Amino acid sequence: MSPRRGEDVMVPPADFRSYYGRPILKRPVWTHEIAAYLFTGGLAAGSSLLAAGGDLTGRPGLRRAGRATAMAALLASTGLLVKDLGRPERFLNMLRVAKPTSPMSVGSWVLAAYGGAATGAVAAEVARAVDPRGPVLRPLARVVTVAGRPAGLAAAALSPALATYTAVLLADTAVPSWHEAYPQLPFVFAGSALASGAGVGLIVAGDREVGPAERLAVVGAGMELLAARSVRHNLGILSEPYTTGRPGRLLHAGEVLTSLGVAGALLGRRSRVVRGLSGLSLLTAAAVTRFGIFEGGVASTEDPRYVVVPQRGRLEGRGQTTSTVTPSDRGAKSSPTTG
Repeated sequence: MSPRRGEDVMVPPADFRSYYGRPILKRPVWTHEIAAYLFTGGLAAGSSLLAAGGDLTGRPGLRRAGRATAMAALLASTGLLVKDLGRPERFLNMLRVAKPTSPMSVGSWVLAAYGGAATGAVAAEVARAVDPRGPVLRPLARVVTVAGRPAGLAAAALSPALATYTAVLLADTAVPSWHEAYPQLPFVFAGSALASGAGVGLIVAGDREVGPAERLAVVGAGMELLAARSVRHNLGILSEPYTTGRPGRLLHAGEVLTSLGVAGALLGRRSRVVRGLSGLSLLTAAAVTRFGIFEGGVASTEDPRYVVVPQRGRLEGRGQTTSTVTPSDRGAKSSPTTG
């Protein structure tokens, strides 16, 4: 039917609901084991830094608690990763090659190296506690004890990479809200790791040893709050998945709990109960923040607007049209499954 005279002819606005009836991006295959892995990896990293600080400043309580928590978090991380991979040998297969351009490969090697160092550090604590007798076990225990400090410092040196490689891994996928947040995610994860390590210190440290945990809480919480706020408000349309629905509620809860935790650490110095609650608040905040970031990215794959609108914006910024879309315009180098 031809249009009537004076009637405007125009294409209706695109609704971006699907691409020929299918989602533009596949939903990530990662499950909540990976979200939990993000938290336990950060907790291990923060705890090792706390333990190293306690060791170097003569605070044995912080040292023991940090090393024990790091080991527990490392075991949990390994179990979660193996569960996600399906079989233990798949993790070992990832160590057969070293690929510097792959965050997954680099992360696997970092986790393996960190695991060796953290194990050496906690072995020293076991040797001190057991104090074995006999001509063989006693000298061996002394060697293990002496090696504890270098091992603990090596674990602390690897902690920044352990805490942040998962952020690089997420940002290197095609998931829109993870990829767009690539400048902020490492700071969110690093701050969260420091805050969770500080949380452990606030819970276990006595009055004379709690100082470093309080300072670590301030630094970590500040970094986490600023970076997470930037993710939630400075990514344009790609911040929406982090402010709405369940991811929005998780990240908002993370901000509130982090603020309460650091306030309790500063204001409740004389109360061990308040410090304990502050530490628990920081640990919970670190967990819900990681889950919020994870679920926000997943949510951004379910609405084609988060793919199409930023892509058109980039093309318009270059003075191109949508008919000249190239693979590089799609905003990411790899899929969530390839790392």
